[in-house]
Amino acid sequence: MTARTSRTEDTDAEAISVSEAVSLAQGTVARIPNLLVVGEVSGFRGPNARSGHCYFELKDEQSSMSVIVWRGTYAKCGFRLKDGLRIQMRGKFDVYATRGSLSFKASDISLEGEGALRQQVAQLARRLQAEGLMDESRKRQIPRFCTRVAVVTSLSGSVIEDVKRTLARRNPLVEVLEAGCSVQGSDAPATIIRALHVAAAARPDVILLVRGGGSFEDLMCFNDEALARAVAACPVPVVTGIGHEPDVSICDMVADRRQSTPSTAAESVALPLEELVNVIDQREMRLRNTLDKMVNEGTAALDVDERLMAQSIMRSFEGRRAQVDALASRRCLTSPLAQFQERAEALELSEERLHGSLPRLMAQHARTVEESGRRLADLPSRMFRRYEDGLARSAGTLEALSPLKVLSRGYSIVRDQEGHVVGNASKLQTGDQIGVTLGRGSVRATVDAVEPAEG
Repeated sequence: MTARTSRTEDTDAEAISVSEAVSLAQGTVARIPNLLVVGEVSGFRGPNARSGHCYFELKDEQSSMSVIVWRGTYAKCGFRLKDGLRIQMRGKFDVYATRGSLSFKASDISLEGEGALRQQVAQLARRLQAEGLMDESRKRQIPRFCTRVAVVTSLSGSVIEDVKRTLARRNPLVEVLEAGCSVQGSDAPATIIRALHVAAAARPDVILLVRGGGSFEDLMCFNDEALARAVAACPVPVVTGIGHEPDVSICDMVADRRQSTPSTAAESVALPLEELVNVIDQREMRLRNTLDKMVNEGTAALDVDERLMAQSIMRSFEGRRAQVDALASRRCLTSPLAQFQERAEALELSEERLHGSLPRLMAQHARTVEESGRRLADLPSRMFRRYEDGLARSAGTLEALSPLKVLSRGYSIVRDQEGHVVGNASKLQTGDQIGVTLGRGSVRATVDAVEPAEG
């Protein structure tokens, strides 16, 4: 009777649509406050190639729930989500209207416990990588033949003995240097840095920074920023062998080479003695082959040069021979007296012609000279006749004007003692010496008396 009544009430209830039912669920879920949930990631999918969102299940021992992490939230979290990772999320539940499914939309994600440490390590790794400390281009080449190896580790554990045994087994010629330090705890980074400085000061070929296995927390000293920078700045190449697979420490990332264990680190820097001998033999063979090749190539080059030189010398000799032959074929060398004989014969012929032509030339020139003599004899009389007439006239005029002509008529010229002509008697005094020029000759006289002209 009761069951029948209940079925009647369900039948009489007003039916609602699916969307209305989902809307009621959304309203109810929306009243749930923001929650901080801790769990393990499972079934991780993402980031989506188109949207960049991530989808996964967050579970514990009893339950699981669907989680959506938007692209922006995932980009801010600073680590990569993966299955098995324990995280804590802050967010709210939401009902997806299309399917009516319940999902938890995370607004903030962080790692829990060890995960938080891993997040810190990941952030430091990204920062050092951005500075270039992890670039392969800055990492140094480890020498193939290491003769001095410095080991930086705890000297109280078994690691140092394992490394020494490995090096002795691989190559007993390798010299091992020890630099002790602490490899666990808060003070470990400072002691490792000091040990690196001590090891580098000894100038080994390589430094092994090694430690045995342990938990992630035990090995956190190898994720120290100051230690990582010291490893990167070490003047000697550093090889790490920190036994903590599959995780990689910051020191592994900045070291010049990373090995998974101390023993493999030691093996990587010490070739087995027989391998070293084989390498030396191979290099000797390559060196010998190279030298043989160089000698053969040099010999071939010398042969080519010899042929070219011989050809060049022969061409030079042939040219010189042609020049000598050309000079030797000249008549002055083949018959030195021939030129003189030719010149002598030419002179004799010239002499004969000269003797033959001289009488004719003499006769011809005699007539010419005779005619020229007659013309020359008449030439002065014709040339000077008019000048003789002019000269006679000029001589007559000159004679008429000559003072001597005047003197010849009884006049004279009186000069004082200085030879000046005296034209006035007043310029003389009694006793003065005078010279008198006559028409023919002159006389010296003394003035007895002076009679000045009247008026």
